[in-house]
Amino acid sequence: MLATVLYLLFLIAPIALLALGSVGQSWTNTLLPSGLTGEWYAQLAADPSFQRAFLTSLKVVAATCVLNTLIAVPLAYAIHASARRGAKAAARILTLLPIATPELVLGFGFILVFSSDTLPWLGSIWLLIAAHLVVTLPYLINILLADMAHLKLDELERVAATLGAPFSSRFIDIVLPLLRHSLLSGLITVSAISIGEFQISNLIAGFLTRTYPITLLQAFYGATGFACAATIVLLVLAILASAAGALTARAARAG
Repeated sequence: MLATVLYLLFLIAPIALLALGSVGQSWTNTLLPSGLTGEWYAQLAADPSFQRAFLTSLKVVAATCVLNTLIAVPLAYAIHASARRGAKAAARILTLLPIATPELVLGFGFILVFSSDTLPWLGSIWLLIAAHLVVTLPYLINILLADMAHLKLDELERVAATLGAPFSSRFIDIVLPLLRHSLLSGLITVSAISIGEFQISNLIAGFLTRTYPITLLQAFYGATGFACAATIVLLVLAILASAAGALTARAARAG
């Protein structure tokens, strides 16, 4: 019990201090800030670099979710439908490689490949989207695979096939409707990961394509209250995404 309480304090204390710092008027060489102000949030909303970074992050997240949907659904279905266990296991291992590989390594790989004269795309928003896709795709694929196994999708398809349903009808009328909850839950997870991704983004983003976390790091070299306010905004976005994912998963279980 004591260990649990200490762990919760260790987890909550930094967040509580950030929240206090975001509304504190001054915070210099003291444990707690002094004064009370909403000035930092007003400055954050008016700051053009944060406005641009926030919009860039939203664009990257939206594009990443769309590409994840277009790639993960058919890929997960192909892995699940594979008749050979060895091929299925190999495919699942390959999908997990981006998770096992340090993001720093992936980032350096992107720099080496896409800073050449042949592929001069380093710093572009499209390369940033591609990097986020590489990082997030394994999570969505494995969420879909787990749901396919739980729903016994192959058995339902076999029944539909014996009744004369072609593949296109089975996929549209059975597969996609059954996966809608797990797909939505997975996309919310993808959004939460993408909005907070820093390592690869920091290595490959250009000056005009910096995401919110990159700009947030630079804020800590300035006013402490401003940096705290910017951090709280990112934290709120992550909490909202996590809460939406939890509610979606709960709805899926209830349904």
